[in-house]
Amino acid sequence: MGTARIIHIVRQLGSLAVTAVTAASTVNAYRPLARSGYFSLLSWAYGLVVTEFPLQTLASQLGGLALTARRLTRPVRMLAWVVAGCSAVGLLNFSRAGRSADAPLNEALDIGLGRDRRPDSTGLWRRPAGGGTARTPGPLRMLRIYRDYAHDGDISYGEYGGANRLDIWRRPDLDPTGKAPVLFQIPGGAWTTGNKRGQAHPLMSHLAELGWICVAINYRHSPRNTWPDHIVDVKRALAWVKTHISEYGGDPDFIALTGGSAGGHLSSLAALTPNDPQFQPGFEAADTRVQAAVPFYGIYDFTRFKDAMHPKMLPLLEQMVVKRPRAANMQSYIAASPVTHVSSDAPPFFVLHGRNDSLVPVEQARSFVERLRHVSSAPVVYAELPLAQHAFDILGSARAAHAAIAVEQFLAEIYATRHCRNQSG
Repeated sequence: MGTARIIHIVRQLGSLAVTAVTAASTVNAYRPLARSGYFSLLSWAYGLVVTEFPLQTLASQLGGLALTARRLTRPVRMLAWVVAGCSAVGLLNFSRAGRSADAPLNEALDIGLGRDRRPDSTGLWRRPAGGGTARTPGPLRMLRIYRDYAHDGDISYGEYGGANRLDIWRRPDLDPTGKAPVLFQIPGGAWTTGNKRGQAHPLMSHLAELGWICVAINYRHSPRNTWPDHIVDVKRALAWVKTHISEYGGDPDFIALTGGSAGGHLSSLAALTPNDPQFQPGFEAADTRVQAAVPFYGIYDFTRFKDAMHPKMLPLLEQMVVKRPRAANMQSYIAASPVTHVSSDAPPFFVLHGRNDSLVPVEQARSFVERLRHVSSAPVVYAELPLAQHAFDILGSARAAHAAIAVEQFLAEIYATRHCRNQSG
């Protein structure tokens, strides 16, 4: 067999392989091909990119095929275009779902807050002159959005160096005496990684543009540190914000916690354990109450491993985070579970989760919300987003922009209700 013939065959097989892989990435985004083992991380990463940037994925698929199609034999070319066409239909559906994500979000807000809720935050707090809805960040603007809003960075709130630092996001023209509401962002990363930069930028930029102050924190990570060091740092940072945020124009009496994944767990646990001495060693008297919580795709129950936890989660917790076997130390896992601490005094919650989440099963959110609605006397909103993966809000996509607006609407209702209550009192 001649060299030219070998090159021809390799080209045909290579084109079919690439076409199959691109089609598989679309299928994987609909139904993750791996939900256990380390391949599930790859499945998640591909699924996230495809679901949040479907049109860019489509352009790359069709563009690549167009460049190589003329060198293919007619049967191979026809098969490749048919497969690409099927993939394109799926990708266009992802685009539609992302652009119309406001529908399930608005429905969730209507169910949780009532259809007579406020449609936006106009007139509730003092906005900077010219402030308005932040533009959809997008993947390119994400590269500079930190510089646009994080004007006070690397502020120390504790004794553990870089692990105890925070950034304050705000518009540069924010009135320092305006008592702006405060969003407190806790990054995710399986309690082992994650940084105050790079997460929740669509949400923080949106609220900062509207006149909020946003605080993003670092905290100690495992395996160097052991649970509950993570939540202790969150509480310590929260105590710092309560004491000092007025110096930057923030209102210490209205703080909303948020975070995704491990940050969703920590934000929920912090919101449900105000002033709890077991998580505030050495600063037990500090006030750590908050007025709302907005966790994204969090882990809320450390005891449900059979039906509501990724198979790798238990080894992670036992070997790197809690560092104690669950069977012999169940009380530690129970105490670390936000669902354990739900009470009638829980603050208002807005829980968001993607239905296609392959890292944290959606059952975690469903059971947590069920518990909140059964016990808490405060509003509980739950948005389960179709076709959305884990970390759907971090890349500046259309879905992330809709989620940021929905969070604004939720917090506006909570803020307005609290403001009216304080005035009448």
